[in-house]
Amino acid sequence: MADTRFMTINMGPQHPATHGVLRMVLELDGEIVKKSVPYIGYLHRGVEKLAEARTYHQALTLTDRLDYTNGLSNNMAFCLACERLIGLEIPRRAQCLRVILCELQRIAAHLLWIATHALDIGAMTVLFYAFRERETILTIVENVTGARLTPSYIRIGGLAKDVPPEFGKMVRDFINEFPGRIDEYETLLTENIIWKKRTQNVAPLSAEDAINYGVTGPVLRASGVNYDVRKAYPYSSYEEFDFIVPLGSKGDVYDRYVVRLQEMRQSIRIITQGMERLPEGPVNAHALDVVPPDKEEVRHDMAALIRHFKIMEEGFKPPVGEAYGAVESPKGELGFYLISDGSNKPFRMRIRPPSFLNLGAVPKMIEGQMVADVVAAIGSVDIVLGEIDR
Repeated sequence: MADTRFMTINMGPQHPATHGVLRMVLELDGEIVKKSVPYIGYLHRGVEKLAEARTYHQALTLTDRLDYTNGLSNNMAFCLACERLIGLEIPRRAQCLRVILCELQRIAAHLLWIATHALDIGAMTVLFYAFRERETILTIVENVTGARLTPSYIRIGGLAKDVPPEFGKMVRDFINEFPGRIDEYETLLTENIIWKKRTQNVAPLSAEDAINYGVTGPVLRASGVNYDVRKAYPYSSYEEFDFIVPLGSKGDVYDRYVVRLQEMRQSIRIITQGMERLPEGPVNAHALDVVPPDKEEVRHDMAALIRHFKIMEEGFKPPVGEAYGAVESPKGELGFYLISDGSNKPFRMRIRPPSFLNLGAVPKMIEGQMVADVVAAIGSVDIVLGEIDR
């Protein structure tokens, strides 16, 4: 009897389908994956330790650069942890605007995902369609925050500033048009026989395995597990919004695609409700030692200028304690765990990145699958190495 020989190959770390500097070491029997090991760390930047050497306000700017497709939700998770640490109540208008902006960011992230994932599998047209809508969202984000990818707009205590007058019209125009755009993606892919052959029954993950691996987000819900931070642990008034959590059943690449498409439809539903109920009022909490004064006030009032300078230079000192703030990011549960020793800098900051835990389940997904399906599996998980190698 001839010995069975396996071949070990490297996929990455510089490979167009790994969506970043990820190295997958694959052990193959012909074209069948017998075993795989993901190697990370090629992009390591030490965000957690960098944050511990900065004030809480200064550390906020580092969060944009984790999952760089999702800057606003990153800001939100960090600010929630800080606000829980100091017991700060956020005005209703700021809470509602946070929800609207984070849902826009979710759609933009899912659009980037479907564009690149479809391109990996061989469907090029979707890339141009999805980037068209993503550009509209980034224009809205840029109009509000002044930046496209790294906004640092959601601040500890509220927002950097109120939204401009044209914000309402821009958002309403988008939410009126976008459902028809999702229909176009479905026309191109959902019943496409080639797409279905490349995604159905490929890289499945059972509900039990998904839970055991700590998977969250669309990957978990595609396996039929009904867990969404917005429902389980509501934040920023999400408990007042009416939306459903889309679920799959098989947990394969196709289910992950369908769940994300449905999530975009639900995000439109949430944004619509947010725009209808958006209250008037301040966008920052009344906390003179935490929230800097308005820019207009700084320009005309010496006392406001001094207070602004002191807050930005010295920060604030939370009481000794710890806090955890989590949001449902486009990729899953993104959490920040902060420990305060009473100084103006976090004693310890620990990030719970969804991409990191979701990637850990990939070897289980692709065991026994074809080499070509590894590309489909990695794309369906929707990882960003900036978040993994934080």
